[in-house]
Amino acid sequence: MKKTVLLTGGAGFIGSHLCEDLLRSGDWRVVIVDDLNDFYSPDIKRANLAAFADSGDVEFIEGDIRDAETLAGIFTANSFDQIVHLAARAGVRPSLTKTKLYYETNVIGTLNLLELAREHGVPHFVFGSSSSVYGATCSVPFKEDATIRKPISPYAATKASGELLCHTYSHLYDIRTVCLRFFTVYGARQRPDLAIHKFTRLIAEGKPVPMFGDGTTRRDYTYIDDIIQGVRAAMDHTATKHEVLNLGESQTTELRRLIQLIEESLCTKAIVDRQPLQPGDVPITYADITRAREVLGYNPKTKIEDGIPKFVEWYRSAAAANAAP
Repeated sequence: MKKTVLLTGGAGFIGSHLCEDLLRSGDWRVVIVDDLNDFYSPDIKRANLAAFADSGDVEFIEGDIRDAETLAGIFTANSFDQIVHLAARAGVRPSLTKTKLYYETNVIGTLNLLELAREHGVPHFVFGSSSSVYGATCSVPFKEDATIRKPISPYAATKASGELLCHTYSHLYDIRTVCLRFFTVYGARQRPDLAIHKFTRLIAEGKPVPMFGDGTTRRDYTYIDDIIQGVRAAMDHTATKHEVLNLGESQTTELRRLIQLIEESLCTKAIVDRQPLQPGDVPITYADITRAREVLGYNPKTKIEDGIPKFVEWYRSAAAANAAP
């Protein structure tokens, strides 16, 4: 008998890949809740949904996780075996100017879902968190037991708040919660505002690429297939009541090296526009994935040198399809 999962943010980058994987397995009925907001083009999200609309037992509901009444109706109409909560207002820089919106979506929205999980007896809750919770003061590589009391962006603060709410509800109401700290996820269908997608488009179009700082900031870039493997393992995890786990590649790449890899894959030289470092940005992200390996059997396989050519291949294919009459 199929199990039913509520997948918030299922029209987005990570969510749509997860939905495809769940439907491919044949073991899940997926109910997607996504508000299709205009943070980036809703048409992209609709295209993501269309890719698997006819491929299995999936229902899409356009709704906002801030709307507790709408969510309550969804829970009343369904019996969920678990929740995978990926919906969020994302991005460090936009959170500096839209702080209230980020708080309402990422904190109140998460609280709404946890409350309904409590009321309806949903036993398992997977929360999409972020490496940004570590801030700029944690020693590297980042370990899950590090203190996260010094976030340097509103976005990071909202994700840390979501983790704390998950712990509280797990402790009080016997809900198994797994908080996954994602480290700079990339791959096919990546959001157009994120660095790899943005840089690829600008280089391909012969436009300047903004490089904030001197190019030595480092990120732990994680390929989408590896993230999905980790999320699926988190959905199956039953050994402990509450977990916080890093999902990264556990290697770092300098910004200038990233640009070089994109140049090589496109066979096009970048026009680099050097700019000051941005408020809220951290100098490095670097995941210690020891705990995820032990708890989930997490085993990332795609190095950045292999992942960037895969992304560029997808980008060219998507660009050609969009240009077709």
